[in-house]
Amino acid sequence: MKKEYLTLDKVEGALIELSNVHKVGYGEIVQIENKGEKKVGRVIKIDGDKVVIQVFGATLGLSVDNTKVSFKEKPFEIPLSKSILGRTFNGIGKTIDKGGDIYSDKFYNVNGRPINPVAREYPRNYIQTGISSIDALATLIRGQKLPIFSGAGLPHNELAAQIVRHARIKLDGAESDNFSIVFAAIGVKHDEAFYFKEQFRQAGVQNKVVMYINYADDPIMERIIAPKCALTAAEYLAYEENQHVLVIMTDITSYGEALREVSSLREEVPSRKGYPGYLYSDLASLYERAGMIKGIDGSVTLIPILTMPNDDITHPIPDLTGYITEGQIVLSRDLYQKNVYPPINVLPSLSRLMKDGIGEGYTREDHGDVANQLFASYSKVQDVRALAQIVGEDDLSERDRKYLKFGNEFEENFVSQGRNEDRDLMDTLNLAWELFAILPMEELDRLSPKLIEKYM
Repeated sequence: MKKEYLTLDKVEGALIELSNVHKVGYGEIVQIENKGEKKVGRVIKIDGDKVVIQVFGATLGLSVDNTKVSFKEKPFEIPLSKSILGRTFNGIGKTIDKGGDIYSDKFYNVNGRPINPVAREYPRNYIQTGISSIDALATLIRGQKLPIFSGAGLPHNELAAQIVRHARIKLDGAESDNFSIVFAAIGVKHDEAFYFKEQFRQAGVQNKVVMYINYADDPIMERIIAPKCALTAAEYLAYEENQHVLVIMTDITSYGEALREVSSLREEVPSRKGYPGYLYSDLASLYERAGMIKGIDGSVTLIPILTMPNDDITHPIPDLTGYITEGQIVLSRDLYQKNVYPPINVLPSLSRLMKDGIGEGYTREDHGDVANQLFASYSKVQDVRALAQIVGEDDLSERDRKYLKFGNEFEENFVSQGRNEDRDLMDTLNLAWELFAILPMEELDRLSPKLIEKYM
C-alpha cells in the first residue's frame, strides 16, 4: 500500500527530511507534490524512523507544511525498448527530443544487476577507434573499461566525438553490424551538448546513438543518476538485444563533484579533498558494469572521460579511477601546445587487456612487438631531449640525433592526425615501420629478425 506524508521536518538544499516514517527502503523512489507541481526523489538515508530524501529538481518554494510525499515502494526505474536508439534523454531518463515518450512494458532498475564474476567472459576482440595512438599502443578491447584522463581546455570532447564517429568492432576479421553507442554527458554546457549532437548528425551515426544529457544548469542531483541511466540502457541493449555497446561518459569529475556536494549536505565526515569516503566504491559501481557475460553475444565497453583539476593525476578521482579500470589514456598539455591532435601522451597511457586482444588472429602478428618498440624508442627520445637541453643539439651523437628525428616524426605523423581522419589499424602499423627506418638497425631490439625482414 502506498504511503503518503504531508509534513516535512526540514528542507535543506536538494534534501528533505521526514520523521515518523515506517517500512521504507533505501533507494526507494518518492514523489513530492507541492502546489500542483510534482517532483521525483529517492531515499538516500534511513535513521530509525527518520529518512532523508534526495530531490531531483529544485526545492525552491517547497514548504514543510502541505507538501505531499508519496513513497512508491520501488527503486528508480526507466522504461527501455530498442526504440531508445537515436533518442535523447535528460539525466533522469525523460525524453527531451521531439520523439515522444518511450512506451514499454519493461522497466529497469538504474542501479543495475551485478554481474556474477564466474559468469564474466574474458575480453578478447578489439574495437578499432581509427586513432593510431590508441589502436596501436593502448588498444581498446571489447568489454573493457578504459578511461581518458584530460585537463581543462584539452580537446577531450573532440576526441570522444571522433571515437563515436569511427569506432567499429571486428569479429573474426569482419565488421560487426550490431554496434551501438550510449553517450552520457554529465554537467556539460549547452554548447558542448549541441557540439556532440551536431557531430553525430554530420557523421550519420545518430540512429545508433542513445544520449543522456545532464546540463550544467540542471539540478546537481540529476548528475548522480545520469550515468546510471546510461549504463542501464547499455546493459539492456547488450544483454537483451545482443548489441555491442560502447559507453562514453563525460565528465566523471562533474559526477564526483555532485557526490561531494550531496555528502556535504548530509554532513558526512569528508575524506581526501572533501570527497566522501565511499568515492572509490561509488565509482566502482559504475565502472564494473562494463563487461561481457558467457552465453550472451552482446557486450558493454566503457570509456569514461575525466578532467584532472590542475592536471593533477594524483587527484582523488583519477587516482581511484586508475585502481578500478584496466588502464588509461592520458592527454598531454605539452603536446596540445605543439598543435598535436589528439595530444595523447603515450608513455603513461596503457591498456592492461591489450596483450590478449592483439596479435595473430586478432589484429596482426607484428602488433605486440611494434607497440613495445615504439614505447622503448619514444622513451629514449625523452632522455635525448633532456640531454639536448643541457649540451645542445650540435653536440649530440649521430645516434641521439636520429632519436630526436624519430621523436619529432612520431609526434607529427603518428600521434597527430586529422580530426576527421579514420586510420585503419593496418595503415597505423605500416606507418610505425616507416618510422623505425629512421633509427639504426641495432636499436630495434624489440623486433624479431623475422618481422624486420618481412616488414622493412
